[in-house]
Amino acid sequence: MNEEPKSIWKKSWTGPHWLRAWLILVVVIYVIGLIAYLAGGIPGAPPSLWPELFLLLTGSLITATVFVLLWLFVRCFFSRRNFKRLLFGLACFATLIALFYAEEDWRGWHAWNQFKHAWEAKGEHFDMASVTPAPVPADQNFALTPIAFTSYGYILTRDGQRIPNAQRDTNFIQRIRMPVAHDYNGPTNVAGNREKGKFTDLEGWQRYYRELAATTNLFAVPAQSQSPAADVLLALSKYDPVIEELRVASRLPASRFPLEYTNESPADILLPHLSALKGCAQVLQLRSLAELQNGQPDKALNDVTLALQLAGKINTEPFLISHLVRISMVQIALQPLWEGLARQQWFDAQLVALDAELAGLNFLADYQLSLHGELGCQDGEVEHLRRHPEELRDLVYNFGDNSSEPRVYVPEGLIVRLVPAGWFYQNQLRCDRMMVNYFIPVADLSQSIFVPSLARQGDAALEADTKPATPFNLLERLMLPALGNSAKKFAWGQASVDMARTALALERYRLAHGEFPESLDTLAPQFIAKVPHDVIGGQPLKYRREADGRFVLYSIGWNETDDGGVVAFHPKTQNPDISQGDWVWRYPKAE
Repeated sequence: MNEEPKSIWKKSWTGPHWLRAWLILVVVIYVIGLIAYLAGGIPGAPPSLWPELFLLLTGSLITATVFVLLWLFVRCFFSRRNFKRLLFGLACFATLIALFYAEEDWRGWHAWNQFKHAWEAKGEHFDMASVTPAPVPADQNFALTPIAFTSYGYILTRDGQRIPNAQRDTNFIQRIRMPVAHDYNGPTNVAGNREKGKFTDLEGWQRYYRELAATTNLFAVPAQSQSPAADVLLALSKYDPVIEELRVASRLPASRFPLEYTNESPADILLPHLSALKGCAQVLQLRSLAELQNGQPDKALNDVTLALQLAGKINTEPFLISHLVRISMVQIALQPLWEGLARQQWFDAQLVALDAELAGLNFLADYQLSLHGELGCQDGEVEHLRRHPEELRDLVYNFGDNSSEPRVYVPEGLIVRLVPAGWFYQNQLRCDRMMVNYFIPVADLSQSIFVPSLARQGDAALEADTKPATPFNLLERLMLPALGNSAKKFAWGQASVDMARTALALERYRLAHGEFPESLDTLAPQFIAKVPHDVIGGQPLKYRREADGRFVLYSIGWNETDDGGVVAFHPKTQNPDISQGDWVWRYPKAE
């Protein structure tokens, strides 16, 4: 019997003869061309011709192969038995895919919810609503005053609605923005730095404003040079009306900027007011320094106080970046305080007023608030990404990764839409577990200390957890690497405030007794209610009186080691390195 073979693979090819001839011809030509190419090409042919010919032959072979595969597929598809097998195979494959997604989604959701419920039982919160500041009456709200509105009114309404690009007022004037230099590029090597023991160079600022006046009229200068302080004050006098308006507005008891707290994507919440407020602190710093040099300590006190009060206008915001800006603003305000103490330009009543402003700062509580805010933002963002996975790639740039090589690889298009929801839960679990186990406890409110060792353990655990890149740690690698460094900045900020308050008390003691004390124990309660302890370790701040009658006051710093009051510097930039050495408050020798 001549029985037909049952498998199509055992059948002879009975297709059109022209197809077989064409395929054979293409293969033969390709093989001949490949041999000729390996032998050095066709003699006498143009150099540019051979690569194009080779590509053409390669394309022809690929086309022929695809054509054959399509032909075989069509033959298979139109076989009734094979068609049923195909449908059965597809059904099995679809079932396996459905089971895979169901299992991964349940596994991720279950692990996350177990973790969440366990920590909620301990009093932890994972939602943004738990840290969103309560509304305040409009007539008591600094953020709604006309001058504060100019920091965000070009992009947000007073009720927190984002203004579409097409509807924005292109003529909106941000009066609160007061740059101390043209195009924000000031003179070089003029800034003061208390860690370096360096005073601000007002003569450098005077030269800058006078040279700038030759090409622009942005800052007023006198026809004849006065003292550096007088010339700087004249240049900055253009901002007098705005500063006085800010001073009046800052007396309001509350402040809540109209931010988009309910935005579905917390990473997309706009914070336009932060840079404007920091700019205010910078102009107030330069003004107060010039006022001190001009023999006007009362005016300098008012400007330093205003700078500190402006920093307090964002203290209820549950965003890490808001509090890092606050720390920067406070450090800016401490420079004129330090220079005035070093030059003995403050009087007792002014020292008392400055201490009252600093006493209200608590960066340990602010750290806890901002980390819980980060927790709420992270969870809100992961929930948003579960619904809109196509936005995952944009998140890389929202988190400030501007490098040419992104910190994490993020798939695009259809691939990212195929990610199981359970994998987002796994990412959420890893991020939150790292925060509640390591980074949030870095600030111990019960003892009023920061624990650097916990931050280091967190950094090490994070590095180990993210070293093998997996779909489960993508967001962990993206969102968490800066937390240890942020904790260090909060600790440094609190130590700076505590040392400033102690230095104010020491100066009050000197004014009363003609010299600094032998020990900090003699300061309380006459010159300060209670001497702050070192926020690193909880021991008393280190203090010693120097042979020249001055003193060295310091915290043992982030390395938790007493380095004898020595500040560490980065070897390349020569800027203070707050990761190493001590955090020191001392004055240079008298000029």
